[in-house]
Amino acid sequence: MLSTGDLPTINALLNSTSAVFLLIGYRYIRAKKVQKHRVCMMIAFVSSILFLASYLTYHALTGSKQFPGTGAAKTIYFVILISHTILAAAVPPLAIITLYRAWKGQFEKHRRIAHWAFPIWLYVSITGVLVYWMLYRMVW
Repeated sequence: MLSTGDLPTINALLNSTSAVFLLIGYRYIRAKKVQKHRVCMMIAFVSSILFLASYLTYHALTGSKQFPGTGAAKTIYFVILISHTILAAAVPPLAIITLYRAWKGQFEKHRRIAHWAFPIWLYVSITGVLVYWMLYRMVW
C-alpha cells in the first residue's frame, strides 16, 4: 500500500519518465518518425500531468521539506531549485500550446514553440529528479 511518504519517489519516477520520453520523442522527430514522436510526447505529457497531481497532493498533505545540507551544497541546491521552480511554471502552458498546435496540424507554429518548450520541459524534468535526490536520497 502506498503512503504519502512514497509520493516524492513516485514524483521522481514520473519526472524521469517524462525526461526519457521527451528525449526519445526528440530523436524520433529528428528521424522523421512522426507517429512514434507523437506517442512519446503524449507519454511525456501524461507523466507530467500525473507528476503535477502527485506533487500537489504531497505538498498539500505534508508541506515542504527543509534542505538538510549546508555550505556549498545548500547554495547549489537553491540555484537548482530556483531555476527549476521558475521554469516549471512555464511548462504547463508551453506543453499545452505545443501539443495543441500539433493536434490542429499547425506544424510550423508547433515547431517554433517546441524549440522553446522542449529544452525547458526537459530541464524541469531532470532538475526535478536532482531536487528529489538532494532532498531525500543524499546523505549530508
